[in-house]
Amino acid sequence: MFRYTDLDPRKKAFVFELDNVLYPAQDYFFQVYYLFAAFVGHTEQWDSKAMITTMVDAYHEQGEEAVFETVQKKYSLETRYQENFKRLLNTAHVPLKLLLYQQMLDLLQQIVVDRKQIFILTNGNPQQQLNKIKHIEWNGLENYLVCYFADEIKPKPEPDALHHILSVHNLQRRDLMMIGNHTNDELCAQAAGVDYANLYDFIR
Repeated sequence: MFRYTDLDPRKKAFVFELDNVLYPAQDYFFQVYYLFAAFVGHTEQWDSKAMITTMVDAYHEQGEEAVFETVQKKYSLETRYQENFKRLLNTAHVPLKLLLYQQMLDLLQQIVVDRKQIFILTNGNPQQQLNKIKHIEWNGLENYLVCYFADEIKPKPEPDALHHILSVHNLQRRDLMMIGNHTNDELCAQAAGVDYANLYDFIR
């Protein structure tokens, strides 16, 4: 398992994906499902707890993209609810703060103490990703983060957004390490010629 002291001290900056790298993405989605099920349950007078269970099971078994379709089929939801669901996914004020993985919190804090730069480069809907960032408990680290939404440039695995970071911040490829948890992240780092580490190099 890597610790910060195991990393190349010549690195000047670190680039992180957001979901399932800095925090568990399900912590956000499950709160959105709770809000959606509560809204539909109140409107239709249905059992919201059963609906939440359906949504969580679909998330685990088929992935986030399949959740609405699954619950729509099971409950014969009207199409109008899809817009409510999308709006919640992108803008919901979730009840509980999203907590960083402890090892990632420790790593980020050590990077800051060492006066290195931290970038978040995340795929996905920029509005939704920004909403997640706003709901994370950063423990004061938010002042040291620079965030980029890859979809506003070109989604990973394309390296364009990573090249943009290198250019804007006057960094060389050797200065940077990318930390992710998806093939898209690894392929992006390879295409840009940047060192890469997986989340599970730090978390066991």
